[in-house]
Amino acid sequence: MTGDLDPATRLIHSHPRDAKPVRTVGPPIQRGSTVLVNSAADLYDDRVLTYGRGGLRTHDALTSALADLEGAASVSLFPSGLAAMTAAMMAVLKAGDEVLVTDAIYKPTRRFCDNVLVRFGVQVRYHAAGLPAPDLLDLASSATRLIVMESPGSLTLEMQDVPGIAHLARARGILTLADNTWAAGRLFKPLEHGVDIAVQSLTKYVCGHSDVFMGSAATRDPAIGRALHNAVRDFGWSVSPDDAYQMLRGLRTLSARLDRHGASGLEVATWLAGHPAVAKVLHPALPGAPGHEIWARDYSGAAGLFSIVLRPASREAVAAFLDALQLFGLGYSWGGFESLALNGDPQLGSRNHEPARGGPIIRLNIGLEAPQDLIADLDQALAVFAG
Repeated sequence: MTGDLDPATRLIHSHPRDAKPVRTVGPPIQRGSTVLVNSAADLYDDRVLTYGRGGLRTHDALTSALADLEGAASVSLFPSGLAAMTAAMMAVLKAGDEVLVTDAIYKPTRRFCDNVLVRFGVQVRYHAAGLPAPDLLDLASSATRLIVMESPGSLTLEMQDVPGIAHLARARGILTLADNTWAAGRLFKPLEHGVDIAVQSLTKYVCGHSDVFMGSAATRDPAIGRALHNAVRDFGWSVSPDDAYQMLRGLRTLSARLDRHGASGLEVATWLAGHPAVAKVLHPALPGAPGHEIWARDYSGAAGLFSIVLRPASREAVAAFLDALQLFGLGYSWGGFESLALNGDPQLGSRNHEPARGGPIIRLNIGLEAPQDLIADLDQALAVFAG
């Protein structure tokens, strides 16, 4: 029929619709908003994918790989780690519910709790990050629907007894959600320890190159899986196939990169623990550090993100230390190939249970540079700080 058509029509309909792609090591990047269905009946069949926003072949490959990594029955993708956290909370909460949140939660997640959840009639209560599991469950009321955890906690790296909390919460009929970005779904697997929803910012270690935003929410519960799927549909969340492909590519090398981040991070942390300008190293994999016992019990390895507490000093001295760094960039996020540093004190003022720091907090992301070069950079910057 195409030979009888106008050239403009042939340009639109000339591609082979049924041609199978050749096999490559990565999936094809399928781009499309319109999805052509096979029959009129399929147009309104909820079991049939009818629009590209729901995810195409590249998305399927990524969610399948993440489900295998997380030990999940289903995984939903979101355009950022924060979106994954907020959507997961909205998927299981309603007006009149209460949520218990660790006081060490990622600041943007806290902002969502305070500015959005509360506005929609959900009560939010923050608890001290290191609270033992029984004491945390003692805080729960008849309205408590969800416990939100982050272990290690943002900036101050407090460890939570995630298995203990999940076990006691399940006995009470309370759901649990864990931000598991530090462990990247590999060093610790919340779903295997009874957590209902495991969230991670794929922007961090899975991406590994600081250039793509994405988040995931994984679960073993079919009802929660449907709720997460519906959240993607109802809120209009979508991720591009090109971004999904980039995430899948990063996921293939996650194990090798994460091992290097962890080993280098521990080497740098060990050196910092002996420096006279450093009062404390907040790295759960470091023997003697706060939370080390929980880390040793539950985790199979370490990430490259940790914090240090400097000796008491002025803000000017802290700024001088940061400005003296040459290999560490000054910036937010982490998990990429490059090392980063930031001062954490300005973010801690909103906490209800502010930890006793004893000095300025600096968060370090240890990248893939040689650890001896990073140590030398920190050494010269700490000399500036001490001076």
